[in-house]
Amino acid sequence: MKTVRIALLGSGFVADFYLQGLANVNGHEVAVNYSRDAKRAAALAEKWAIPESDTDLDRVIARDDIDLFIIALPNESHLPVSLALSKARRNQVCTKPLARNRGEAKQMFDAAAASGALHGYAETEVFAPCVVKAKEVVDNGGVGRVLWVRSRESHSGPHSPHFWDVEKTGGGAMNDLGCHCIAAARYFFGKHDRITEVMAWGANLVNQGKTAGEDNALLVLKFASGGIGHCELSWTTKGGLDLRNEIHGADGSIFTDVTRGTPIVNFSTKSAGYVVEKADIDFGWTRPLPEEAFAYGYQAEMKHFVDCVRSGAAPRETYEDGYIVNSILDAGYESIRTSRWVSVNY
Repeated sequence: MKTVRIALLGSGFVADFYLQGLANVNGHEVAVNYSRDAKRAAALAEKWAIPESDTDLDRVIARDDIDLFIIALPNESHLPVSLALSKARRNQVCTKPLARNRGEAKQMFDAAAASGALHGYAETEVFAPCVVKAKEVVDNGGVGRVLWVRSRESHSGPHSPHFWDVEKTGGGAMNDLGCHCIAAARYFFGKHDRITEVMAWGANLVNQGKTAGEDNALLVLKFASGGIGHCELSWTTKGGLDLRNEIHGADGSIFTDVTRGTPIVNFSTKSAGYVVEKADIDFGWTRPLPEEAFAYGYQAEMKHFVDCVRSGAAPRETYEDGYIVNSILDAGYESIRTSRWVSVNY
């Protein structure tokens, strides 16, 4: 088995989750991690026993011993880093959202496609085991024709200050969380069923002094088949990450709940330690989530991308999917501004 050598670009929150996922993937080695901050790079390398860390991106990209570059950097860095990788004809995977807007995403997709190298869109939701199982039920005809998909992704707000700056990220809660719900809806309806129109509402209800973006949003997706996707996004929900899906068909329904229906319920008068992503408290009644990297889909997506590099197969989520999601999000923001249905073209 060929060992796939990886360069992890980024040393923050999502980079750590990627490493949790990779820890249970055979046949790879993380050879180097990059960060703009030397202390952060060194700390992550020490934590995960990565042999090298670097703060020189050009030097990392120029290495000839790397098979896959994983972009786990803030949103504003995705475009320039991806274009540099494409210019060097490097295999690359990028975290969500692919870019800050449709235009940047299109540049990334076009350049990566022209490079001839692998490009994978790291959208965890469609790799989460419960979501994959639900899709199997749909594909086996278990709910009949899919009519309506409702997805909810919410928590009490971003963990890093840069997430609150819409100039750096591209938007607020809808941009940050809506990409997951859009991907889920496309997954359950099938990518052949195009999203033709969207209607959205968004408002800053709590964090007016902290961000110019929306901290709550609703996004409705109209599919060519007549089906509807319903996306609920919030940065003001207490109690930790809330991640749920409903798939309603002509002959049945499926419900997934990763974080509020955990197999463990705990009560403690003192700190229980780490509970779940974005947990607001770690005492009282809590629902610890075992194996988060598995439950959220990090392990499955990392295994998929490593296997694709090894076999030469195209990933099932590519920069084309990321571009489509960005196009839908842009239409959603236009709908918020205009209070009307907006056509989606991609």
